[in-house]
Amino acid sequence: MGMNPDNKNSDNNGRKPNKPGNDDNNVNRMMRSLLLGIGVIAAIIFMYSVVQGTQEAEWPVTFNQYQQFLEKGLIEEAVVVKSQMNDIEFQGVLKEEQTIPSADGKGRAIQRFTTKLPYLDPEITAKWEQYGVDITIENGDSPWGGILIYLLPLLVIFALFMFTMRRMQGGGGQRGLFSFGKARVHLINENARKVTFKDVAGADEAKCELEEVIDFLKEPAKFQRLGGKIPRGILLLGPPGTGKTLLARAVAGEAEVPFFSISGADFVEMFVGVGASRVRDLFEQAKKSAPCIVFIDEIDAVGRQRGAGVGGGHDEREQTLNPLLVEMDGFEQNSGVIVVAATNRPDVLDPALLRPGRFDRQVVVDRPDVKGRLGILKVHTKHMPVDSDVDLEIIARGTPGLSGADLANLMNESALLAARRDSPVVNMVDVENARDKILMGVERRSMVISDQEKRVTAYHEMGHALAAMLQEECDPVHKVTIIPRGRALGVTSTLPKEDMHSYNREYLIARIVMLLAGRAAEKIVFNKITNGASNDIERATGLARKMVCEWGMSDEIGPLFLSANEDEMFLAREIQHHKNVSEATAQKIDEEVRNIVFECMQKAEQLLTDNLELLHKTSEYLLVRETIDLQDIQDIRDGKDPQLDRELGSAFLPGSANTAQVQSTSDSQPVADKEADENSEEKSA
Repeated sequence: MGMNPDNKNSDNNGRKPNKPGNDDNNVNRMMRSLLLGIGVIAAIIFMYSVVQGTQEAEWPVTFNQYQQFLEKGLIEEAVVVKSQMNDIEFQGVLKEEQTIPSADGKGRAIQRFTTKLPYLDPEITAKWEQYGVDITIENGDSPWGGILIYLLPLLVIFALFMFTMRRMQGGGGQRGLFSFGKARVHLINENARKVTFKDVAGADEAKCELEEVIDFLKEPAKFQRLGGKIPRGILLLGPPGTGKTLLARAVAGEAEVPFFSISGADFVEMFVGVGASRVRDLFEQAKKSAPCIVFIDEIDAVGRQRGAGVGGGHDEREQTLNPLLVEMDGFEQNSGVIVVAATNRPDVLDPALLRPGRFDRQVVVDRPDVKGRLGILKVHTKHMPVDSDVDLEIIARGTPGLSGADLANLMNESALLAARRDSPVVNMVDVENARDKILMGVERRSMVISDQEKRVTAYHEMGHALAAMLQEECDPVHKVTIIPRGRALGVTSTLPKEDMHSYNREYLIARIVMLLAGRAAEKIVFNKITNGASNDIERATGLARKMVCEWGMSDEIGPLFLSANEDEMFLAREIQHHKNVSEATAQKIDEEVRNIVFECMQKAEQLLTDNLELLHKTSEYLLVRETIDLQDIQDIRDGKDPQLDRELGSAFLPGSANTAQVQSTSDSQPVADKEADENSEEKSA
């Protein structure tokens, strides 16, 4: 699915004003005011301590020294400070400086001193009068000091309480304790740049279905006058990378109603019951904003079939699915709330979720055809500097089976390759190299390979190529290389003549012959076999087994579906696999598969034996050039000298109708895996 690269996703937690986010603003203002008050009080205390510190220092003396000063008549005046805590402090001033002992032994001259009195009674006051001490009695408790002493701890505790509550409630962007039951839904911001249907290509049917829903929300009377009802839900199905989520973004950009977006994984949490609470909260928010659209991405995270696997009805996902079923179609009608969901695993969804009344429509978003791929490429190259030699139609014909995400990656890799060589534009060679990199892997020219191993690889790959070229039913050869790519030492790629959705028996037999021709070439030329054909054997056997067990292409077995139950635990309906064939039938299946593979192997050997001279010539030429294409092989077959100065490997050949699934055969690693063939085989089912 194509999308304008300049268009930014507008659902990055965008929220409208005057929404629950304002509660956080109120808390922030309260916290700022509280902190400001605490700061002012702290400043007053600091200033008070500074002022007190600037006064003349009073030296603390013992009670015995105080009595000596008093009895000798040395005290001129004094201030007696009484507090509510029954503390009595005597702050005296001597008539002249007196030297008292100090810790360093040198003595210290003081004139002001202070000491603590144990009590205050008439006998002591009489002594002060007797020795002529001018006494002033003061209350030591300041009203502000007492208030500060009692109020400051309370303010600190209150501030800590508010901070803790704010964190628990999820303030400041954090998810807190009290927000577990709230749905983590994103409301699309109307002011953000939007993705529209103009940015979507390759899914015209899906766009039509979604445009109808938007029209219903904008003009419901147009449909209601005929008795039509708005669909409650639309389920987008399709392989990964085909643009299901992009379509939902386009709906958000086109709809003039609130659009809520959430992922299926956001419902399930570590605490039991949180998922059900979030489902209820989601639809409660949606009802307040109705009419609106709710988009649930990857709904299979919570919509899996109930009772599957281990856990039964006590599975947390099932407890989340139950309220979702009720909210979508229960006793309470959610008029005006349309649910759009996306998944690439429709086979594991619960049947109750798929019935009409919940998801009324199931829209398939499949891989694009030639026209769709052309539209997607136009979207992705709209703001990309491309050279005049880049023909998007040829690229579209040469990239069959690729999804919208694959095409986006193709053009992005092309741009990176062009930037790597400091080119101002992207040309056709960049696109070709990018496609080879994606489909066949990165070239590994630094890999050390012996001459003998390289020769075996060359004959192996040319066996594939000649078998494909010499069989009319097989796909035309596109490119052959013995440069290691990815995990393979050599690759042979083919381009089918047209988009194919079903395959006949003749085509499949030719395909198996081509897969086994590499091993046949090794056996004929070197009279040895290597492990490089392990992936070919695996794929050939898989095709033969599907022909027998699934596609009814065996005269002995007949049109019966005898494939083993491949449902996995936790994902579908069965915990245990049940055999659906008897031992005798299984033995017949094995014999039929063996017969098909062996017959194709004999046909491959006969085909290469009849063209042994051509096999030698093309293999030697491949050893020299390392990469050749169909035109080089045809020139050698026709007795012509290949054009050595011609650029080899130019894919997207304009003269060929390259309009179907790209297939490749990589043969030098036992674990080589090519999805192109697997995709084409799956389509036949």
